[in-house]
Amino acid sequence: MSTIAQLSSKGETMSYEWKDGLIELVLHRTPCNEIGSRSLDELERFSRALETLTQPTHALIIYSDLKCGFCAGADLRELYERSRAMEKKDAAKGVREFLERIHHALNVIDAAPVTTIAAVHGVVFGGGFELALACDLIIADKTARFAFPELRLGLVPGFGGIPRLKRDIGNAVVRDLLLTGRSFNTTKAQQIGLVSQVVAEGESLRAARATAAQLAKFDHETAAAAKRFIKPIPHEELKREIDLFCELFSRPAVQAGLKKFVESTDAQPYLP
Repeated sequence: MSTIAQLSSKGETMSYEWKDGLIELVLHRTPCNEIGSRSLDELERFSRALETLTQPTHALIIYSDLKCGFCAGADLRELYERSRAMEKKDAAKGVREFLERIHHALNVIDAAPVTTIAAVHGVVFGGGFELALACDLIIADKTARFAFPELRLGLVPGFGGIPRLKRDIGNAVVRDLLLTGRSFNTTKAQQIGLVSQVVAEGESLRAARATAAQLAKFDHETAAAAKRFIKPIPHEELKREIDLFCELFSRPAVQAGLKKFVESTDAQPYLP
């Protein structure tokens, strides 16, 4: 059983707190909330607390307090360095285990019996985009940009982005983002139904909190039942995504792409 004390934690990469029926998870790993082993450990800790939540709770808000944006995606430097230090078969096994763990954590957020809101700005790329897609609502300030740049590395999104985007929007948008690697701004994102609100720069968290306050007026059990009805978890497609990612990861072209990324002198090599 979770207690309020257990739902308050400050970590190296993220922190969370329960207060008055609202949970806020803030990402704060520099340079841009890249998701590596430490981030995954702390995300799993949060998901375990969320799974056993007993307090009356109406909403969860996930946001970043870094200027760069919400999240630049997976920690590709760590992925490259770990894979280079291992035998090929061990590296492939390690990648699969990492993906299975993060899929479980994101599935917990996706299926949580509370309304989940991603309040985003700036960079919302790769794994960061996939984290936002696990939420019920995305509220974006006008600086937000959404992309799956994995194609540049010879990969596909691996944190569940393809099935969730397909579930929420449709194949045409999935093909555009996946096959071109280009980014969408908030105007485009709102046009295609990816985000529910677009607000002024720096206002996404305020808007998310205002939305959460509105949610508090409704019956929580009814909202949870409605969410289960309209938002099924695409478990089989998520499993196939992991298989595809692992298959592609073993290709020499991927290792070359990761090497190029790691050796880049660009301050923001994740930008398309």
